[in-house]
Amino acid sequence: MILRLQVGDDRGWIADLENGRDLSLPLWFDGPQPQMFGAPAAHAQPYFTADFTGSVAAGASCNCNTVALTPHCNGTHTESLAHIVTGALPVRDIAPRALLNARLISLTPSTARDVDDALSPQAQPDDPVIDVRQLQTALPPNDNSYMTPAEALIVRTLPNDDRKLSRDYDRMPCPPYFTAAAAQALVDRGIQHLLLDLPSLDRLRDGGVLAAHRAFWGLPLGSTDAKLARRSHATITELCFIDNSIPDGPYLLNLQVAPFMADAAPSRPIIYPLRPL
Repeated sequence: MILRLQVGDDRGWIADLENGRDLSLPLWFDGPQPQMFGAPAAHAQPYFTADFTGSVAAGASCNCNTVALTPHCNGTHTESLAHIVTGALPVRDIAPRALLNARLISLTPSTARDVDDALSPQAQPDDPVIDVRQLQTALPPNDNSYMTPAEALIVRTLPNDDRKLSRDYDRMPCPPYFTAAAAQALVDRGIQHLLLDLPSLDRLRDGGVLAAHRAFWGLPLGSTDAKLARRSHATITELCFIDNSIPDGPYLLNLQVAPFMADAAPSRPIIYPLRPL
């Protein structure tokens, strides 16, 4: 199935809907899965009552599980401004309903000591970071190989391998994160939806500042008032898995988000290759 489309006055594009790629991390209940902040692993067990056990293996007529998970810690999830404020709309009401013009880039993080961006007080010299200079190189202005304007950016960090499927982030050195200036650079480029293969846009342990999150949502540092955010419509998707077989380039994005009335929900981003007519 081929979709022909045009955005604004831009040239025409073709999307290959038969070759969509899933960027979500498969969540194996009670199996290997990513973990952080000491959160328990996502878990599923048969629902049961006095006269019913939801397990065909145990003789029931059907399987029926009760699931427990922490969306921010157990797998691919999309979050809204409600993640860091009071009074914001839940992610179910913010998640885009339309297909999005997206681009995928791959970046090798810099070392904190080598970047010019301001860093969190908790940053260490060896921290791997994504800074403004890297984004300027990866996103050159007036690049006509992409549909413009891009609404979504997908970032794959290098090196990239299957260990991201089940990494325990509490037992490894600091994972890569964005500087606040880098997040602001994306805002300046008009990116509304950011998708990462990282556990967090910010340093996992940054003293609760969340400077990059706040920059992306246009919220002053320290504020928890949703009314002060300039970009309450934006979303951040974390813990994606972007296989190495998926090339950098333009894509059409279907950001599927579970209809949770919460600050974050499990999600399944699907991307379809785009090429110009």
